[in-house]
Amino acid sequence: MERQEALVQAAYELLAERGFEGLRTRDVAGRVGVNIATLHYYYPTKEKLIRGVVGYAMGRFRSTLQPADSPGEQLRAHFAGIRRLARNEPELFVVMGELAMRGRRDRAIAAIVRDVDTTWQKTLAALLRHAAKEGAIANAAKADDLAALIVATLKGLFILPADGRDAKEVDRQLRALERLIA
Repeated sequence: MERQEALVQAAYELLAERGFEGLRTRDVAGRVGVNIATLHYYYPTKEKLIRGVVGYAMGRFRSTLQPADSPGEQLRAHFAGIRRLARNEPELFVVMGELAMRGRRDRAIAAIVRDVDTTWQKTLAALLRHAAKEGAIANAAKADDLAALIVATLKGLFILPADGRDAKEVDRQLRALERLIA
């Protein structure tokens, strides 16, 4: 499993550095110190490697969904965690932006991004419904719409060019979104 993780990490880093068009499997293998045949043993297609990268990236976002004493606290912690990721791991936003943009031209990538969006929206909607039941947010009836709005806002932040993605500005925008929801 170690080698698979190293290949995914290398692909993630190269995607952040060079963009999707600059991602070469030969370079991924070289960064890990294995030959291309070894990479293809673990990831027979570039799509499977990208699924690994998306899984890694979503794991970073899932790290912001830690258990808390209440759904409202968990929601606040999630937003704080996303702000922390934007500040400390800007490459995560670059990678997700690259995938979102590539998904417009590539059906396989679009399907991966769509699956991620659907899962993320369902998870957020459930959390929002629970937070509404405890009174932490105003309206539980709109949980699905709020979840879609949160995901759309974050995707918009992903697509911003790196020099337009100032961490303080992202923090301000996410705090504004959080205030709208609460």
